Amino acid sequence: METQIRSALVNWLRTAPTLSGLLNTVEEETPLSISPPWLGIAASASSDWSTKDRRGHEVRIALELHTRGDGIAGDGALIGAIMRRIESLPHSQPDFDLVASQFLRARAERRELNVRVVLIEYRFRLLETQSAL
Repeated sequence: METQIRSALVNWLRTAPTLSGLLNTVEEETPLSISPPWLGIAASASSDWSTKDRRGHEVRIALELHTRGDGIAGDGALIGAIMRRIESLPHSQPDFDLVASQFLRARAERRELNVRVVLIEYRFRLLETQSAL
C-alpha cells in the first residue's frame, strides 16, 4: 500500500489548481533538471496496521519543497496550500481506504545557491479495500 499512497498523493498534489501555478513540478522523487520551486517525495516508510479482517499499513511520507530566493514570507503561503491539499486527499481510493492522516513535523533549512528546503512529514493509516484483494 506504500506505493499506492505515494502515487495517489503525487497525483492529488499535481492536480491541485492552487498549486499548479506555484510549483514547477510535483514528482515522486527528486527531479533531475527542474528549477525551484518543486515538490517531491524525499522518503517513505511503512509498518503493519492491520485489523482482524483487513490488511492495513501505516505509511509515513516526507515531502521536500525546494524554493529559491531571499525572502521566506512566500514559502509560508505555499506550505500552507500544500498542507491543505494533502489533508483533503479523498478517503476512498481504488486500492485502499484512508482511515486517518496526520501532520507529524516540518523542518526548514537553507542550502547552497540560495535554495531553501522545507521537509514536511505526514502519517497515513490505510486499510486495503476488498477490490484490491
